[in-house]
Amino acid sequence: MLRVGLTGGIGSGKSTVAQRLLDLGAVVVDADRLAREVVEPDSEGLHRIVARFGEAVVDDAGALNRPALGALVFADPAARADLEAITHPLIATRTAELVAQAPPDAVVVHDVPLLVEKRLGPAYHLVVVVAADADTRVRRLMQSRGMTEDDARSRIAAQASDEQRHAAADVWLDNNGPRGAVLDAVDELWRQRLVPFERNVREGTRSRRSEQLHLAGPDATWPAQAHRLLERLRLVFGDMALTADHVGSTAIPGLLAKDVVDLQVGVPSLADADDPELLDRLVAAGFPRAQGIDHDNAKDGTPWPKRVHGNADPARVTHVHVREAGSPGWRWALLFRDWLRYDAGAAEEYAAEKQRIAASVASTTDYAEAKEPWFDAVAQRAEQWADQTGWEPQGG
Repeated sequence: MLRVGLTGGIGSGKSTVAQRLLDLGAVVVDADRLAREVVEPDSEGLHRIVARFGEAVVDDAGALNRPALGALVFADPAARADLEAITHPLIATRTAELVAQAPPDAVVVHDVPLLVEKRLGPAYHLVVVVAADADTRVRRLMQSRGMTEDDARSRIAAQASDEQRHAAADVWLDNNGPRGAVLDAVDELWRQRLVPFERNVREGTRSRRSEQLHLAGPDATWPAQAHRLLERLRLVFGDMALTADHVGSTAIPGLLAKDVVDLQVGVPSLADADDPELLDRLVAAGFPRAQGIDHDNAKDGTPWPKRVHGNADPARVTHVHVREAGSPGWRWALLFRDWLRYDAGAAEEYAAEKQRIAASVASTTDYAEAKEPWFDAVAQRAEQWADQTGWEPQGG
């Protein structure tokens, strides 16, 4: 099962995207619809709201009087918190019920308007944001909902900004153009990413880099992509993750690299990393273990034990290196990253070495092996830099 969080600001066209995904075969769980369902006449939610706010919030037909309730909670944070304490658990329970009813091979799309505001992104395999510029959204709201321009702009301003949504988005669907354009984009997303992603999660298959070597120019989005993945890993590992960091070439600004995000999770011991319950959670979250990889090439002549997990997302090859926090391999990953971040000359030297090797090898495997002598040669320089600067590993 694949869990997709779908969100977008008012007037962005999120409902259009949700309907298309439903048509394509997704199971769509609409948070707004559930919010209405849990306060229907004679429901537990409505009874509890009346007990808290009084009979004035019920109309003559026994339904929730939304304007009356809104007047009570709009300007009163404590009252709004009381309302959320009633409705949110009921919505969460109903959501869990609907997800549990979905077939094991489902793509479950959770349509959540406040996904970004509530920082819910780490709970999903993927977050899709539907976006349109403010003027387009205002025009749509005035045409479809009869809002005034001032009211529309006020509603937009009260929600998350585009910058905040970009930070949360694994997929950004631009819906400024004609309806057909965004529908085509959804169809491609479904075929190329969601369906194979779901299959990979269900089968415990990680996405793999191509053996055809390609070095990509620096991508300014690599850190944000790593941050979202790390948040998901922290959620899965819980207290077992003593540290969680973006490492490797994509963590060094301005450095060309294979388009593979390397992450490091520091755990108390590798025995913890082998816990069957943790492994099951990682598979379900889309991070299956890579079999047959259990150590690094050490700089001191001995193996540095680790575990490696991949990412089931076909559009984002990721290597998750799980090492004991404080171990030599854990320390080296952080030292090498921080040294190259600090020393531009060393980073340029590494880039030149990458290009030299790439011109002489045929595969990514050969490329990785050919870099090892350079790592061995510069290890002492990195250690000297650490001594000179007083560097200490600061795993995040």
